[in-house]
Amino acid sequence: MPSPEFVDAVLAVVARIPEGRVMTYGDVGIAIGSEAPRAVGRVMALYGHAAPWWRVVPASGLPPQGHARLALPHYLAEGTPLRRADDEDYRIALSSARLPYTHEIYAEVAL
Repeated sequence: MPSPEFVDAVLAVVARIPEGRVMTYGDVGIAIGSEAPRAVGRVMALYGHAAPWWRVVPASGLPPQGHARLALPHYLAEGTPLRRADDEDYRIALSSARLPYTHEIYAEVAL
């Protein structure tokens, strides 16, 4: 079980991801000084329901596992760059949607 401090740190970063952009689980880990993307995923699964969870994705660019249909309206409303075949077969275009490491979210981490 992740510590309360870890949970708070993850959710604080996720809350700051701008609309139309995404971070991978690993990116969120980097932003809080951790190398634990699976722990970030665990936090999102257990505590992320009130956060903009659709903005945290696997490095594959797929939507969060099991949530493609729920996430798609958020991506479309926010203008998140996508690569689409249809409503159930799409990926986030990470090359343009991923938050760059120069963003202020990463300011406190030595990259």
